[in-house]
Amino acid sequence: MIRANDKLRKKLYIIIFRSDTKAGKSFDVLLLILILLSILSVFLESVGSVREKYYHIIHILEWIFTFLFTFEYLLRIYASHKPLRYIFSFYGIVDLIAFMPTYLSLFFIGTQYLIVVRAFRLLRVFRILKLTRFLYEGNILKSALRASLYKIVMFLSSVITLVTIIGTLMYIIEGEKSGFTSIPMSIYWAIVTITTVGYGDISPQSPLGQILASILMVIGYGIIAVPTGIVSVEMSKATEAAKTKCPNCYAGLHNEKDRFCSNCGHQMKN
Repeated sequence: MIRANDKLRKKLYIIIFRSDTKAGKSFDVLLLILILLSILSVFLESVGSVREKYYHIIHILEWIFTFLFTFEYLLRIYASHKPLRYIFSFYGIVDLIAFMPTYLSLFFIGTQYLIVVRAFRLLRVFRILKLTRFLYEGNILKSALRASLYKIVMFLSSVITLVTIIGTLMYIIEGEKSGFTSIPMSIYWAIVTITTVGYGDISPQSPLGQILASILMVIGYGIIAVPTGIVSVEMSKATEAAKTKCPNCYAGLHNEKDRFCSNCGHQMKN
């Protein structure tokens, strides 16, 4: 009996967590279709005319999706070598979020709680996070952002310092008569200006204020390119590093000439 359970768990693990088999690929494709359909149902439910006409059908479909995602979650826990590690992992939390809002809505039946129920039901859109499981390029982007983190933090700290100083100066120069009623409001204007958004709800009226605004606008164009350059460099490095990893299980290869992955057996080169 124990051996039978071990065999079943091992078989389920290969199907659910690995995609180097026909069954595993079929499972991933089916899961991808279910995720997209469930997200589509959430979008359709938000359209008033569709909701009024097809609410019962959408409601039934939602419970079908909920039961299927619940079953998938329980299967992943059962098949996982370390269930707790999976439960508290990023994907484990995402899988839980995929079906929990529907169950939570059952506890808020009263009319006074309809807004809360609606909020819980809207949380189902987070099922889109489950799509990250299928994005190989997402791992490259994640590596690039992680490598760029400290540089971007320092860059943002410099920008925050700059808009704080310029916002304060603008408050001193323009004052309340031009709409700069406080330093926070002036900093808000500086942020809107330096990001080249330019809502136009506040604008400097004095020549000195306009000169300062012009300088900030020019700085804004230069600042936009900085984080792009940082991430681009790291993306290039991460892409090169990914060439030495298996695209199926992301395990590192012994060398770039390996034809098959030593971890899952996926063919690397023809």
